[in-house]
Amino acid sequence: MKTLTGLVLLALALAPLGAIADEGMWTFDNVPKDKVEQKYGFRPDDRWLEHVRLSSARLAQGCSASFISESGLVMTNHHCAHQCIEQLSTPTRDLVKGGFYAKSQGDEVKCPDLEVNQLVQTSDVTARMRNATDGFEGEKYNQAQRAEIARIERECQTSDRLRCEVVTLYHGGIYHLYEYRRFQDVRLVFAPEVAIAMFGGDPDNFEFPRYDLDVSFLRVYEDGKPARMEHWFRWSAAGAKENDLTFVTGNPGGTSRQLTAAELEYARDVQLPDTIFHLSELRGELVEFRRRGLEQARHSSTELLYVENGLKARKGRLLALQDPEFFASKVAAERDLKARLAKDPAKSQRTLPAYLAIAKAQKDLKKIRKQLDYEERKLGFGGKLFAHGRTLVRAAEERPKPNEKRLKEFRDSALPALTQGLFSQAPIHDDLELLRLTFSLTKMREALGTDDPFVKKVLGKASPAEVAERLVRNTKLKDVAYRRQLWDGGKAAVEAAVREDAVIELAARLDPDARAIRKQFEDGIESVVKRNSELIAKARFEVEGTSTYPDATFTPRLSYGAVKGYQQDWKWVKPFTTIQGAFERETGRDPFALPGSWHAAKGRLDLATPFNFVTTNDIIGGNSGSPVVNKDAEIVGLAFDGNIHSLGGDYGFDESVNRAIAVHSAALIEALAKVYGADRIAREIRPQTRQGSAVGR
Repeated sequence: MKTLTGLVLLALALAPLGAIADEGMWTFDNVPKDKVEQKYGFRPDDRWLEHVRLSSARLAQGCSASFISESGLVMTNHHCAHQCIEQLSTPTRDLVKGGFYAKSQGDEVKCPDLEVNQLVQTSDVTARMRNATDGFEGEKYNQAQRAEIARIERECQTSDRLRCEVVTLYHGGIYHLYEYRRFQDVRLVFAPEVAIAMFGGDPDNFEFPRYDLDVSFLRVYEDGKPARMEHWFRWSAAGAKENDLTFVTGNPGGTSRQLTAAELEYARDVQLPDTIFHLSELRGELVEFRRRGLEQARHSSTELLYVENGLKARKGRLLALQDPEFFASKVAAERDLKARLAKDPAKSQRTLPAYLAIAKAQKDLKKIRKQLDYEERKLGFGGKLFAHGRTLVRAAEERPKPNEKRLKEFRDSALPALTQGLFSQAPIHDDLELLRLTFSLTKMREALGTDDPFVKKVLGKASPAEVAERLVRNTKLKDVAYRRQLWDGGKAAVEAAVREDAVIELAARLDPDARAIRKQFEDGIESVVKRNSELIAKARFEVEGTSTYPDATFTPRLSYGAVKGYQQDWKWVKPFTTIQGAFERETGRDPFALPGSWHAAKGRLDLATPFNFVTTNDIIGGNSGSPVVNKDAEIVGLAFDGNIHSLGGDYGFDESVNRAIAVHSAALIEALAKVYGADRIAREIRPQTRQGSAVGR
C-alpha cells in the first residue's frame, strides 16, 4: 500500500497552525471566506452558505447526502444505502445484484432503518456547559456534563420530527446545540447494480483511476407524502472541469488532528493494531460464510462491505502513525504549543498538567480496554439479537429515571433513533447471527482468558458455538411485535422474559458487570480526557481563536478545493476518467465485470463522458454521499471515496496528494437516461426549463 513519504508528512505537520492550502473541514459559521476569495476569486456569502447548508443532508447511520428536488429527492452513495437495498431484497429478487428503479412514486419502497437529517439551526451553549461543570472533576464532572447535555437536548426537542444534539467542537473549546429536521420515512427510489456501483471492489477501494457509479436515490416523506423542500441543489449543465472551484458539503465522521501525542500513541500501539487484527479475522469468517450459498452471500454483503472498508481505512491510518518522521512532527507540534503556553505562567500552570493527565488516562485505558471492548462494547456479542436484548434490559432500568440521569442512548432526545432501530422490520438471519455470536464469543475467551470470571459467567462449561446456538434457538427477539411488547411492558415484562428467553436472561445477568466497566471508563478515563482536553482547548483558543477548524464530529462541514490531478510514483495521475475507460478496464470477472445493462447500452452511450474525477477537497469517512457543488451551488459530482493518500487524512492533510474521488454529474445523467431508462428521475433532477440560480430560493 502506498502512503505519504515521511518528508511530506513532516512538512505537513510542522506547517503553521492556521489552515494551509485547501485544508479544512469548516463549520458553516466559520468558513474562511477571505481565503477562498483570495485563492479562487469567489466569496461565499451568508446567503449562499445558508442555501448550501439547508440543501445538504445527513444519513444518521453514518453518511452524507443532499436534497436535489423540491419533492424530497435525496442523492447519496450506493454503499451508504447498501443496507437498505439488502434488507429490501428477497430470495427471489436480489436488489443488490440486480439494482432497483421505482418507475412511479407508488413503487418507492420504505427503508427499514434509514433516517435523514437536515441541519436547520445551531446555537452556542458553551457558557451553559462551562457553568454546569465548573469546579468538578472525575465522576462529578461527567455526571454534571451528561445532565446538562440531557437538559439542553430535551428543551430543544419539542417533537420527534426534530433531532437535537449538543456537539463538542475543538475538543471542548466550544459547545454548540445542533437542531436537525428529522425524516424517518425514507424510501428507495433508485440503485444501480452493485457491479457498477462498486466496480473494482476492494482492490480499487481508496485508489484512482476509478470507474464507479456509486449512487442511490432516496426520497423523504412526511405524513405519507413526499416532503416539500424549500432548499435543494440544482444540477449543473456542464459539470466539473479541470481547475474548477469545488465545494464538498457533508458530515466527516471524525478526525484526530488535534489529539495529544499520548492519544496518538495509544491509537498507534493499541487501538489500531487490535482493530485491524479483529477485522481481518472477521473478514475471513465472512468470506467463508459467503461461500456456503447464494442466500448467505446475499444477506452478508453489507457486513462484508463495511468490514473490508473499515479494515483498509485503518491500515492507512496505522501506516501514517507508524511513519517515524510524521509521528515526530506531531510531537514537535505539541512541544511548540506547550512552549508558547509556557510564556504565560497562568496558562502554563493551568494547561501543562492537562497533558500529563491525558497521558495517564491512556495508560489506565490500556489496563481495562479488553474488558471494556468485550463486556460493554460490541466485540463480545456480535449480531443483532444480543444488541436488541441488551437495549430492552437497559431500557427497563433507564426509562423510569429522570432524563438527565439516564445513559446517553436512553435520553429523550435519543429515543426516536433508538426505537427506529429496535422496531426495524429488517430481517434477522439465524445463520449470520450464529456466525457473529460464535466468532465474538470465541474472541472474548481468547482475549480475556478461559479463567476470567466474566467469560465463565457467559460460557460456563459450554463452547462458544454451543452458547451461540442456545441463544439463537431460544429467543423470540427476531419478532418485532415481541420486542415492542417488552419495550412497552417495561421492567415487569422484561423480568418475565428473563425466565423464558435465553438472550434476555443472559443480557440481564451480565448487565451489572457491563455497567461497572462502563462506569469505570466513563468516570475514571473518559471524564479525565474530556476535562483536560477542554483545558487545552481553552488555552489553544486564547492563542489561535477560530483561525483553525475543529476536528470532525459527524456534523455538517464545508470544504473547498479544485479539480486537480496529482503525482504518484513519479507518474502524473489525470483528474478524470471516462465511461470508455470502464469498458477498457473490464475483465469479465468479479470485481471487474460490468453488468449486462451496461453492455446492452454501450452503443447508446457517449463513451467520452467523464465518469469519475478527483479534487483537492479535504474529506474523510462520513463524507461518503456528499454532493460536490460549484460556486453557483449546482451539483457537479457525488463524493464517494478518497485516494490512498487520503487514508492518513485522519491526522493531517497534504494538498499535493490527498484527493477526494467523485462520480461526475454528467455520468449520472448519462447512466440514468441511457442505461436504466430512469427518465422520471432525470427529469426531476434536471428539468428542461430552469429559472436562473437556485441560491436562496
